[in-house]
Amino acid sequence: MDYKKAGVDIEAGYKSVELMKEHIKKTMRPEVLTNIGGFSGAFSMRAFKDMEKPTLVSGTDGVGTKLKLAFIMDKHDTVGIDCVAMCVNDIACAGGEPLFFLDYIACGKNIPEKIATIVSGVAEGCQQSSAALIGGETAEMPGFYPEDEYDLAGFAVGVVDEKDLITGKDLKAGDVLIGMASSGVHSNGFSLVRKVFEMTKESLDTYYDELGTTLGEALIAPTKIYVKALRSIKEAGVRVRACSHITGGGFYENIPRMLREGTRAVVEKDSYPVPPIFKLMAKTGDIDEQMMYNTYNMGLGMIVAVDAADVDKTMEAIKAAGETPYIVGKIEEGEKGVTLC
Repeated sequence: MDYKKAGVDIEAGYKSVELMKEHIKKTMRPEVLTNIGGFSGAFSMRAFKDMEKPTLVSGTDGVGTKLKLAFIMDKHDTVGIDCVAMCVNDIACAGGEPLFFLDYIACGKNIPEKIATIVSGVAEGCQQSSAALIGGETAEMPGFYPEDEYDLAGFAVGVVDEKDLITGKDLKAGDVLIGMASSGVHSNGFSLVRKVFEMTKESLDTYYDELGTTLGEALIAPTKIYVKALRSIKEAGVRVRACSHITGGGFYENIPRMLREGTRAVVEKDSYPVPPIFKLMAKTGDIDEQMMYNTYNMGLGMIVAVDAADVDKTMEAIKAAGETPYIVGKIEEGEKGVTLC
């Protein structure tokens, strides 16, 4: 008896690391001091030296049951983008600049080519957010996961000068809400998605005219990364007063998180186009509107609040970063919460 006969192939692990390296190399930043394959990742603090009060911000998350679609579709090159996005968007939401990322892949069987494909998506997400992929872990766990399944999670660290933290403390009535378009469902609410639609290859390969693509392609579209857009707003000289990453819990849970006491967000539902995937989901699953807005991003992946005088500059900065902005509402005085009208 040996480890390989027990289900863990150490040689496959070595091969996975070698195949990953070409993708990881694309994410390197000058502050990275270690090579992949060591016991830890080192990142120089020189990036902080000009800040008055350098403050670390961090985020950790996974892809969740969206991975079930990747298994059925045998498509593994974009879920890594989702993993990075869920972490770095939270960091950017606080005003932070992502610095580095680490991933964790647990699988039933280490197939080096598949692991490398997953990591290629992680590397793409890191490139989109200018974060270095400085380490990670691939755990082969036979008997715990089926051979053809895996889980994927990650952890990111960023930095912000304390004075630039986005906290919502300066939010006031009259501030304008600007939303940034999402790519679709992103990485939340897939337990409900999997109840609404039949999770078979035939179902996911079905083309829908209203989607302009197959159901599977619409659902697996990677989560938008908004780091560049928020950086562009800052570089335009605009102070974001509050910011919300619209993830699980949709509008009703996430928008109040950006508000201070005594302020209320008012969002106009017809101020932007709701992507057809949400309309199809609501119709197919007979899901009421409140539940949809309480579960999904409904087409807005990030919402910022800015002074009314800064609206034009903010809109232009978001467009310059390649994202699509919409003026979606305003801040009013009142009980902390959100009104959809």
